[in-house]
Amino acid sequence: MFDIAFSEMLVILLVALVVIGPQRLPKVARTAGHVWGRAQRYMHNIKSRIANDMALEEARQLHGNISKGAGEAAQYVQNAGLSLEQKISQVQHGKIFDAINVQAQPAAQPLTPSKPA
Repeated sequence: MFDIAFSEMLVILLVALVVIGPQRLPKVARTAGHVWGRAQRYMHNIKSRIANDMALEEARQLHGNISKGAGEAAQYVQNAGLSLEQKISQVQHGKIFDAINVQAQPAAQPLTPSKPA
């Protein structure tokens, strides 16, 4: 997170030793360590919440896309069904047979094995 070299850390410790004093320095260092740990846990929790919120939003978008696709598919199937029902109704009432010239196709001839020459 912070790029602090060993020499910089040594200077900070020497200044802290002079300002705080040798008797209170261990207690201050311990307290600073606890505060640093709490800050790291807090930042980790924040990152986790943000990641969870982003995943939840992504899932909602995916659900919306799937719902939209399912709705379109259902509409297509419904339209196809209505179209088929109309054609069946027309066939049953004889309207299509007047317009279509139905020709009987000859039956398929069975294949007979040819004799080798």
